[in-house]
Amino acid sequence: MSSLRVLFLILALGSGLLPAAEKAEHVLVVVWDGLRPDFVTEANTPTLFKLAARGTFFQNNHSQPITSTEVNGTVLATGCFPAHSGLIANVEYRPALNPLKPMATENAQFIAQGDKLTQGKYLKVATLAEILRGDKRLTAIAGTKPVVLLLDRAPRADASDGSCCANLYQGQTLPLELSAKLNAEFGVFPAEADSKKEANIKQDQWTTKVFLEKLCADKLPTFATLWMSEGDYAQHGSGLGSEAALAGLKNCDDCLAQVLKKLETLGVLGQTDVIVVSDHGFSTISKCIDIPDVLTKAGFNAAREYKEAPKPGEIVVVGLGGTVLLYVANHDAETIKKLARFLQEQDFTTALFSREPVEGAFALKDVHLDSGDAPDLVLGLKWSADKSPLGVPGVITSEGLKRKPGQGNHASFSPFDVHNTLIAAGPDFKAGLVNKTPTGNIDLAPTVLAILGIKPPEAMDGRVLDEALVWGAPTPGEPEPAALEAQSEHEKFAWKQTLRLTKWQGRVYIEAAEGAATPK
Repeated sequence: MSSLRVLFLILALGSGLLPAAEKAEHVLVVVWDGLRPDFVTEANTPTLFKLAARGTFFQNNHSQPITSTEVNGTVLATGCFPAHSGLIANVEYRPALNPLKPMATENAQFIAQGDKLTQGKYLKVATLAEILRGDKRLTAIAGTKPVVLLLDRAPRADASDGSCCANLYQGQTLPLELSAKLNAEFGVFPAEADSKKEANIKQDQWTTKVFLEKLCADKLPTFATLWMSEGDYAQHGSGLGSEAALAGLKNCDDCLAQVLKKLETLGVLGQTDVIVVSDHGFSTISKCIDIPDVLTKAGFNAAREYKEAPKPGEIVVVGLGGTVLLYVANHDAETIKKLARFLQEQDFTTALFSREPVEGAFALKDVHLDSGDAPDLVLGLKWSADKSPLGVPGVITSEGLKRKPGQGNHASFSPFDVHNTLIAAGPDFKAGLVNKTPTGNIDLAPTVLAILGIKPPEAMDGRVLDEALVWGAPTPGEPEPAALEAQSEHEKFAWKQTLRLTKWQGRVYIEAAEGAATPK
């Protein structure tokens, strides 16, 4: 045994972990939706805080734009960029599936339609659970939110008793027959809380209870995921740092404590790598804007959906919070050009990306959003490091009027949305390490497969996080800051935008995007 391994075991024993195996036999991923790393404190999240102290805290982890749930759920599960998985946003307009309006990409019916249309390639790449089940490993997926359907959506006939390979998503299940059994044993999935007043505690508790007492009742699968709805839910409703949001984080922490206790009861704590990750960061809304209304008043034909078959130049707007997708019917080049110029002049615009070359815009491929179903333009809205009324730094302009200033949102190119939480502890991760090198959600899947000794069936875009692994290869060199710039000159203004990046180990991590128009 190497001296480094001996040191790790000593540190692990001293930190309260059970004696560790030479390599993990299990990997458990726990997702706290929307958890910002600066909220991981001894006061807010004592269990997670202790886990970070005895494992590895990834200080510079990155959510993949668009910084939202379904995008990063897919990134975490596949290790592939959105352009390669085919899923680039929480809501997309895909005329082959619905020619009149955008649809939620985690919607079960939309997924089923997509798989039927593409012969099972709604996601163009395999997920961790699918790869491991193909290798005859046991898996379990459970989530309060429907995003976990994307993590392992294939029908299966071997989990009707809940003993292995089940997927529990927002109270529903694969296989379908399992739902009735769970309802009889644990009661029906609770109703959502009022996010403006309280955290979504009951749903997260129910999901955790079923996960531990049914899906992991007698043994822990080789790979398992538990996805909770907080801190996303209450942060959306009442804002970051609110009483409800902090209560949601405390409940997630209590659920994590239950998970660790279950591993101890099963006798597998020392053989399990526990990874806690969030899908994205979060910001407070400082201003709301209705993009279809703005565009209509400027003379564009824009709406959130079509009433009939669209005519060339008509625009469908998909608001995602801090980012907006703009689909122009027939990809009408003149409309796209006029639309880009108009947006570059607006004070709410901080970045613009285009499907086809447009002066002053970055290419969609620069942020890995160039899927076959990509929009013509992606608009990034303004952000700043200003503090919210509750004293939390990071505010954004948000598209849509359903939420109000003071509430929370994300999906922007702000560093407060881009930088998210990643913490790991177990026999494969260095103890007491604060890893400052850049990492990303894109790196989780290849790292999990490396731990379990499985070669990916196809190349992944992420890397193995060697610098944090006890047995990982050395990683010499220093991260290199970089930037892309785009600009355009117009009669009344000049536009300039910057995409800030970090290069490391042959990968490029997106840090933020910002820009502005300067009047002449």
